[in-house]
Amino acid sequence: MTAGGPNPWMVINALARHFPSVEVLLEQPESKGEIFRRRARRLGRLAAAGQMATMAAAKLMRGAANRRMQEICKAFDADPRFNPDVPVTAVSSINSPEALEAVRRIAPGVILLVSTRLMSRAMLSSLPCPVLNLHAGINPAYRGQMGGYWSLVEKDRENFGATVHLVDAGTDTGATLYQVRTRPEPGDFISTYPMLLTAAALPATVRAVEDAMRGDMKPQTPHGPSSLRFPPTLWNWILNGLTKRIW
Repeated sequence: MTAGGPNPWMVINALARHFPSVEVLLEQPESKGEIFRRRARRLGRLAAAGQMATMAAAKLMRGAANRRMQEICKAFDADPRFNPDVPVTAVSSINSPEALEAVRRIAPGVILLVSTRLMSRAMLSSLPCPVLNLHAGINPAYRGQMGGYWSLVEKDRENFGATVHLVDAGTDTGATLYQVRTRPEPGDFISTYPMLLTAAALPATVRAVEDAMRGDMKPQTPHGPSSLRFPPTLWNWILNGLTKRIW
């Protein structure tokens, strides 16, 4: 299940190399208005506006991001392109009735979430198989969004990594299956950290799916301080870039 994009297609293509029957449920991405309203309710309108401004600014650096993304794909033998050989079912949301109907038709042995909205408790309890998530951050310290970025900002480079975990009712709080750590290159920044972490985690993601298909998962309870992360506001992003050289 995914909202689409280069990073999820890297994962889909990696899985398709190992499993002959991969299918994709492609949900409509949340609108910017929906994202803003949700964050404003939780963090306040100013913080929500600042976060949206950061992501808009990052898009202006798309040229630099595309060059670095090509390097990442080459280094990890990853393919971020849409694959017409993989069946895709479009749904409005992973929590929608049509998504549940599609799951029942497909009858999967495991479901993997990559870049989706949060799965509802009702949907999770209705699914007939394990549900995994590939998260671009080390749990539980870097749950939510931009985990790689925040690990660098907090001078915690040893925890620049990704987590494959079971999905529960929380946000990236499920039991850990695999964690992968890597190192950013000088050309990496907020727009490329997620792709780098996704690419580095591809082998672990394939192993996690294999484990689930065999009924041989070994989940571990995440330990340590737990923090839910959000994108930085524009002013914090600029400040961290100027003072810490973390962009």
